[in-house]
Amino acid sequence: MPATRIPVIDFAGVLEGDAAALARAGREIHEACTTIGFFYIVNHGVPQAVIDAASQAARTFFAHPVETKRRAAVNQRHRGFNSLGDATMYQAKKPDYKEFFSIGLELPEDDPDVLAGQALRGPNNWPDFMPELRPVLYRYYEAIGACGSHLLRAVAASLGIDEQFFAARYGKRMQRTQMVYYPPQPPQSDEDQFGVAPHTDYGCITLLWQDNVGGLQVREIASGTWIDAPPIPGSFVVNVGDLLARWTNDRFRSTLHRVINASGRERYSIATFYDPTYDAIVDPVDLGTPAGESRHAPVAAGDYILGRINDSMGYRKKRAAEQGSAA
Repeated sequence: MPATRIPVIDFAGVLEGDAAALARAGREIHEACTTIGFFYIVNHGVPQAVIDAASQAARTFFAHPVETKRRAAVNQRHRGFNSLGDATMYQAKKPDYKEFFSIGLELPEDDPDVLAGQALRGPNNWPDFMPELRPVLYRYYEAIGACGSHLLRAVAASLGIDEQFFAARYGKRMQRTQMVYYPPQPPQSDEDQFGVAPHTDYGCITLLWQDNVGGLQVREIASGTWIDAPPIPGSFVVNVGDLLARWTNDRFRSTLHRVINASGRERYSIATFYDPTYDAIVDPVDLGTPAGESRHAPVAAGDYILGRINDSMGYRKKRAAEQGSAA
């Protein structure tokens, strides 16, 4: 196992329903989330065959010509293909050097929330040129979502609250899963060119599968230095997002991280942003913060996430500008 200062937490007992294992994982998560904001989980319950199929599908998808991939271009629901230059992290000087394909909870057009116009909801934007992607990637989506639900039981245990606290707020989850492709960064790349520029994640928790190429780095809070989060076989990298940091009144840390693909090889990952239902209210008071000590006003999870997506995705900024011009 590669050496890393990021904790590795075994989830086997949590999945088996072992109360002592849940409490132990909760203590380890609390330590990780109040210090570095990152940890790995192993024995997480997602079958390796499901992961392998999804990662191979990612390689197949991104090998298509860009013109072909654009037939499934990202839509207003934030579903579909994003080409190089589509995402710019806040305060970054250049767009991220990556491509990605996003899916969410599959909902039909006649779903009540879709009919009501709830942002980011609806059917996925599957590519017509690769029909085999849908079953493979959605199988991964469901499996990693199940893992996320167990993870949040342990997060609840880490906070000393009922282990089902989050489950009641995930009835119609705003989970987004992205296949991500990082071309090798040119050797002459400027120092401000990143696969993903330094940023914190928007939502509650992120679960990341990464291939064996490496390149993920975390800003260690205690030292202020960048440390590697190397690939560990059979693991997911987990990190706190801004929404969970807000919910915990900043007890849990949402930590800057970045990707620099200086390997000379292609890098692939699958990131899952496991977030509550759209109208779940995120209020630190609900996690035990006295009202007079809360640093954050209550906010609907979906409104917060939508605002952050609008701020970082170039295609959304362009459409907003076009709509403003038309008005």
